[in-house]
Amino acid sequence: MLALIAVATAADETTAKPRADACPQPLLAMTYNIRLDTPADGENSWVHRRDLLIAQIQTLRPAVLGMQEVLPNQRADLESALPNFVFVGGGRDDGKLAGEASPLAIDRRLFRIESAGTFWLSPTPDVPSVGWDAAFRRVASWAHVQRKQDGARLLVINTHWDHIGEQARVESGKQLAGWIKDNLGARESLVLLGDFNTGVETPAIAQMIESAGIVPTAEGARALPESRAPSTFNAYDPLPAPGKVIDHIFASKGIDIIRAMVIAQHTNGRVASDHFPVVALLGLPATPGCQLRPAAASRANKDMTP
Repeated sequence: MLALIAVATAADETTAKPRADACPQPLLAMTYNIRLDTPADGENSWVHRRDLLIAQIQTLRPAVLGMQEVLPNQRADLESALPNFVFVGGGRDDGKLAGEASPLAIDRRLFRIESAGTFWLSPTPDVPSVGWDAAFRRVASWAHVQRKQDGARLLVINTHWDHIGEQARVESGKQLAGWIKDNLGARESLVLLGDFNTGVETPAIAQMIESAGIVPTAEGARALPESRAPSTFNAYDPLPAPGKVIDHIFASKGIDIIRAMVIAQHTNGRVASDHFPVVALLGLPATPGCQLRPAAASRANKDMTP
């Protein structure tokens, strides 16, 4: 795929040898449409909400983060403020920096990136292109990563589906499911993040779930009393009407889905984006030699709940 990279491992990022007593904590996955920087947003433009958005990421401390609508200047701000993360994934106009991007940010303290890249959601995924009836070019960014503590392997994908083209969403689901089948390793888990511009009940996502063998974390999570997911698209309204859940996190079936939440935060009536971030607390399949006792596992999960 275009924009394929092999990430060099610095001396301080050497993968630790798996230990017999290593039992890593659950990891937090996060997807966030940060809304592109545009003067049309006026008082909601990037400069007025940037610090709040960055503070949310710093507070939640995701291990893997997928973002959408990221312009080059926004990416520069995020990379500067989040030095513990490695950013991968190119812009939709050239696979490098031009245009909106859907990059992944991977915590370098937890994971070593083995390979990463970007492809277009279209019949010609290797070149900048618009797919089917989409209004814009759309991409998916991916990374094969290895957890340093125990060697567990994870494929992380981040995407942003078209908001207009219904056929494009259906075909994007088929394309992603096929790509996952072709690229997911035999001993590798999967986390798929993104703004899908549609609900999990629609054919576009339903067929992808079935074909790829993945689970919506919002449905697979251990339920909280009287929990009800708010809208993820808020249009800058801190208290939106329920019903527009279009940002999702999916996981392969071997992953323990502990919690899944929409973080509907606002400060003085201002939200950090026109989407709320979605998070999922996930336990990767246990590696050989990890014997975390049930009581300890329960305590770890409680401590890590966002």
